[in-house]
Amino acid sequence: MAADSGFFQWVVFLIGEYGPRLLRGAGVTLLIALIGTIVGCIIGLLVGVIHAIPAREIKNPLRRTLVHAVQGVMAAYVEIFRGTPMIVQAVVIYYGAMTVFQIDMSPLFAGFFVVSINTGAYMAETVRGGILAVPHGQVEAGKALGMHHFQTMFRIVLPQALRNILPQICNNFIINIKDTSVLMVISVTELFYVSQTAAGTYLN
Repeated sequence: MAADSGFFQWVVFLIGEYGPRLLRGAGVTLLIALIGTIVGCIIGLLVGVIHAIPAREIKNPLRRTLVHAVQGVMAAYVEIFRGTPMIVQAVVIYYGAMTVFQIDMSPLFAGFFVVSINTGAYMAETVRGGILAVPHGQVEAGKALGMHHFQTMFRIVLPQALRNILPQICNNFIINIKDTSVLMVISVTELFYVSQTAAGTYLN
């Protein structure tokens, strides 16, 4: 195609040339964002509930120490993945697993994994905030009925906290759609990767 061709002619040409690949890239982007958000919400839910365990109230010293240790590990996980860019996480996990542990993940699986654990770190704080927003009397009511911590959380507190959490879940899904573009560094053929390929081929 001539260099002086009109803008719309170029658009038609690129759609004809890269249209199917762009659609596949958009599908990969949406799939990674959707699955990453769902899995991340599950991770965040579990981490948030464990964070909410009142360790000081546990009388058994061994159990109290164990809970403190688990909460410490999860706090470190949340701080590390909230405090580092996703592009760094993708490079370290994909190439690090290959170099150090000889684990040869597919780029797509690595993309799912990175987005999931990144979302899980953000959702953990969202869940914790949603739990703290529920009046403490609800927790006391669960204890008065003889429920343990997890029964109280899943039967009483979380159903009420869900309305506080739901907007952030939708927000994380939107963020993940945008953030999947960084996965091109590990060769995930999402929408941005395909568009960059087209730009690199035809942009002078």
